[in-house]
Amino acid sequence: MSRTTPATLALAKAGVDFTVHAYDYDPDAESIGLHAAQALGETPSRVLKTLMALVDGKPVLVVAPSDREVAMKKLAAAVGGKSAQMMKPADAERISGYKVGGISPFGQRKPLPVVIEADALAEDRVYINGGQRGLQVRLDPNAAREVLKAVAARVSS
Repeated sequence: MSRTTPATLALAKAGVDFTVHAYDYDPDAESIGLHAAQALGETPSRVLKTLMALVDGKPVLVVAPSDREVAMKKLAAAVGGKSAQMMKPADAERISGYKVGGISPFGQRKPLPVVIEADALAEDRVYINGGQRGLQVRLDPNAAREVLKAVAARVSS
């Protein structure tokens, strides 16, 4: 497995302090985020999942703790929209340039609006997908928010 991905390159270019962590990815896991947390020996609230959604038909990324569900109405409201829905996996792969299970908010093909769960910003370090299945980057969530120009909002329950 390569530890260099568009995500890690984007973080390095932005001067973000991060470490790379690999684990055995299980494509059959019921929850990829919860599996990653278990494999890394971390609390699920510190392992953030990256989801791609459509808000009023436009792509948006949401980064939220792996043990929570994203409330679509809250997500839409966070970016000034009326309605949101999850993006189809094939569309998410085409737009992001990553495979489902390895979608990172960093190093996307083109910049997209990002919403990060506000509660995650209270953690000193979080894990976010590093752009490949079985690869996570560990970093300060506030540094992630800054480099992504993300809106912090309570979008999960």
